[in-house]
Amino acid sequence: MPRFTRLVIITGLSGAGKTVALRSLEDLGYFCVDNFPPALIPKFSELVQQSTDSVRRIALVCDLRGGEFFAALFDSLRELEERQIAYHILYLEADDDVLVRRYKASRRRHPLSKEGRITEGIAKERTLLESVRQRAHLVVNTSEMKPAELKDILAQRLSTVRPGELIVHIVSFGFKYGLPIDADLVFDVRFLPNPYYLDSLRKRTGQDPAVYDYVMQWPATKEFMTRLLDMVDFLVPQYQREGKPQVVIGIGCTGGRHRSVALAERLREHIQTTQKVTIVHRDIAKDSE
Repeated sequence: MPRFTRLVIITGLSGAGKTVALRSLEDLGYFCVDNFPPALIPKFSELVQQSTDSVRRIALVCDLRGGEFFAALFDSLRELEERQIAYHILYLEADDDVLVRRYKASRRRHPLSKEGRITEGIAKERTLLESVRQRAHLVVNTSEMKPAELKDILAQRLSTVRPGELIVHIVSFGFKYGLPIDADLVFDVRFLPNPYYLDSLRKRTGQDPAVYDYVMQWPATKEFMTRLLDMVDFLVPQYQREGKPQVVIGIGCTGGRHRSVALAERLREHIQTTQKVTIVHRDIAKDSE
């Protein structure tokens, strides 16, 4: 059996935050290596198993900087699976305009467009990494994230999860700010009465008892929650049986401050009795609905 409890392979687009992610995981107690040749992953994992127990969690950055060596990634993943070594692929990406701004600010050249435009390198890299993205366990778009926000997400999703364990991540959000990119299930609760239209509740959030009680009092809310909890109770064991490491459930209202927050909190309260669960209120601090 592997002595380490977590092997995370960090990959994704250049400029999307892989260095930030690596440093964040290092702060969380991971043994970290940047620009690691994928072909060496199985051998490295074997060496770690045979070494001291002090190395419990490993994070390796493997990306297209490795050139032709990167092509060995899928062979290495297959070998890990044959040896029953669990791994977790973290894929980081960002919107094209954000990546261009980051490269211009850093005054660095894109690794795939050293003599061409940055946009050409980004497009080529997206194409080359698409098959890896499809294999990823966690895809994070860092376009609107500060480094501290990325670290918080990684702390919630990668710091305490054991191989084979399923964790449920709940995200409340506002549709006006876009869907959570990594959501497996999305529920639209904009049909419920909106506390925004009450002056006494407008500036509060769904974490406030007065807003929570207002949202929960309606027959439609009660019936929706009954159906939602029944569905989640059915789906989570099915996902777990299939070996899915995580399920991301998004609950959205207009602005992500009132209704979605209240229902997300109720869902967490229900799930945490049987499953590991985290919650993020993505848009709670943004402008009112």
